[in-house]
Amino acid sequence: MCREVELRQAVLAKNDGAAQALRSELAARGTTVVNLLSSPGSGKTALLERELTLARARGVSVAALTADLATENDATRLARSGAPVKQVLTDGLCHLEAGMLGRHLDGWLPPDTRILFVENVGNLVCPASYDLGESLRVVLASVTEGEDKPLKYPTAYGLAQLVVITKTDIAEAAEFDEEAFRANVRRVNPGVRILRTSSRSTEGTGLLLDHALAVAGGTRAHTPVMSRQPQAPHVHDHDGHVHGPGHDHGHDHDHDHGHAPSEPHPAPAATAGLH
Repeated sequence: MCREVELRQAVLAKNDGAAQALRSELAARGTTVVNLLSSPGSGKTALLERELTLARARGVSVAALTADLATENDATRLARSGAPVKQVLTDGLCHLEAGMLGRHLDGWLPPDTRILFVENVGNLVCPASYDLGESLRVVLASVTEGEDKPLKYPTAYGLAQLVVITKTDIAEAAEFDEEAFRANVRRVNPGVRILRTSSRSTEGTGLLLDHALAVAGGTRAHTPVMSRQPQAPHVHDHDGHVHGPGHDHGHDHDHDHGHAPSEPHPAPAATAGLH
């Protein structure tokens, strides 16, 4: 077990170094990274398409990189916004890592990009532990997922700097208890802001973009109380991928009124080689 813990710590330490270098390099270029995490089917692609389309209409230079185990479906959808989009196929890896992200950005990311949205692989386990050099980490949850998700995935929710509820147009039909969900979020991440959105009804359209722009402009994002340390050791499988116990491949006044985030942002913790 000690060897597994040491291996896990070494993997994360290497990633953290790459993430810090990437964050610094992108910041020097004026680019802010927003890391989007969620379960599969949360609606993050639909929401992101709307935000990208709105950003383009406002004249904001944005780009999106989307990661999946297979298919380029999400990139095809996001490209309808007119923003530069790149699909990354992880070939079975359940999360992005900072070095991987940096290599895919090198030579592709337009130099004037103000906001880069990264749509991470759809699960709430592995991606939670990996800093990508982001300045804003967002966890999305659809109303169909249940109110206890923050308690089931405390690392993902506990490290979020913004939480977004999606598909609110069907909240009543799904019998979603929003107050219970908010209470559970507060238990693992006191003070984090929670947004309500619906890609179908357009509720909340633009709020994610507004928060990203506020952070890009120097506003400090929420500082989670949880330390970004692994809750359990991960081990490498036969493919060399890092997995942990319960690994999932499939795989305060927290009502937001459109205000920019005002909580302190954690000191940059978060690859180099962008040209």
